[in-house]
Amino acid sequence: MKRFNIFLTAALLIGVLAGCGASGEKESKEITLGATVPYSDMLEKGVKPYLEKKGYSVEVKEFNDYVQPNISLKSGSLDANLFQHKVYMDAFSEENDMKLASVVTVPTAPIGIYSKKFKSIDEIKPGSTVSLANDPTNLARGLTVLRDNGLIEIDSSANPLRVSEKDVTKNPKNLKFQPVEAAQTPRTLDSVDLAAVNGNFAISSGLDLKDALVKDKLPEEIINRIVVLEKDKNSQLAKDLKDAVESDSFKKVIQSDFEEFHKPDWMNK
Repeated sequence: MKRFNIFLTAALLIGVLAGCGASGEKESKEITLGATVPYSDMLEKGVKPYLEKKGYSVEVKEFNDYVQPNISLKSGSLDANLFQHKVYMDAFSEENDMKLASVVTVPTAPIGIYSKKFKSIDEIKPGSTVSLANDPTNLARGLTVLRDNGLIEIDSSANPLRVSEKDVTKNPKNLKFQPVEAAQTPRTLDSVDLAAVNGNFAISSGLDLKDALVKDKLPEEIINRIVVLEKDKNSQLAKDLKDAVESDSFKKVIQSDFEEFHKPDWMNK
């Protein structure tokens, strides 16, 4: 009888441990993804449904800055995020002693030149004021848009990802540059003639990407991407996130809701 009780106890213990293992596995399927607008919508519509079909329970958390999504990744409150390009990711990793890894690139909202005074680049008058983001990467992008549309010339030896007002060699219309925080550029449209606005801030402030006088052409290192901690870059979640973004259902969401976004090279093949 004692032997039977020992076997019964052992069997129950194995069952409990097995149950804990199953529960643990289920908990590992509960994930939180972080993003800024409009990439939070991209995750909700294009990634979350795909992952849920694979058994994940997905929460999408929205952020309104470019720092907390990575801090939250480091703390473990996020499993992955979507808001940054490679240049920013590498710089943030170095400055904050983090090891981040890219999973897959996604369609990215371009920087556009917006105006409430002019309807085309040709209408821009001499001495016009232009607000630009004051962080190095987006300042360079804003100035590059102006250069690509013939409004200024930039020193050819300047680092294209770190161009500043000091690198402007010709400014025939004598444009007046007013750097401000990137998130504030849409609000400056009432006080300046032109504003170079990041796509995500344009959308969150109610601007239509189609209304931009011109938009920038994004190099691959400026395309936004889903990011995880480097230790998780080969995880099953990372693989499933990549599969989600490369799926036909994701592409349909992009065609429907993010048509004006710049697509990464792999989507155009």
